[in-house]
Amino acid sequence: MTDLASHATPLERAKFRSFEESTAEDWMIIANNAAETQRRVADHTLMLLRLLESDHGGFPVNRLEHSLQTAARAENGGESEEYVMCALLHDIGDTIAPRHHPIIAADMLKGIVSEGHHWMVEHHGIFQGYYFWHHLGGDRNTRDRYRDSPYYDLTDEFTYKYDQPAFDPDFVSPSLHYYEPMIRRLFDPKP
Repeated sequence: MTDLASHATPLERAKFRSFEESTAEDWMIIANNAAETQRRVADHTLMLLRLLESDHGGFPVNRLEHSLQTAARAENGGESEEYVMCALLHDIGDTIAPRHHPIIAADMLKGIVSEGHHWMVEHHGIFQGYYFWHHLGGDRNTRDRYRDSPYYDLTDEFTYKYDQPAFDPDFVSPSLHYYEPMIRRLFDPKP
């Protein structure tokens, strides 16, 4: 795992203790550091994905392997790079807040992926529930309340084709290293 602190450039800091006492000079310091902060997003994303490796939650494969399988299946299915990245990141929040993991992933992707892909990631948990909620006494058709969404079919297809079958211990996935260049393209600041 990369030690982010050892690669960090020492950044000048603002002097205020509350926003109320901040100055224009303080905010210039913060604005000047924004590019460095944004540059670290890809590293932080990779770190969060690596955390998934230590958590299987009782599933046949760990959460990172599930994410890699989902991405690989989407890539093998001819989906766009943006779609593949959504597939890779869809469960990134699982170790932070399992019940709210779709919102965490969607918030990370908001504004950098299409509206449809964002909606797909944000709602995939409800659509995934179709395949197992009935085993837990839940309503597997909860997703039907979104039938009128223009992204219903996209999300249904994502969970059916790529997400729900991605728990196969015998599936051979590319490593996280394989996806690193795509992650950097997605999150690195554009000129």
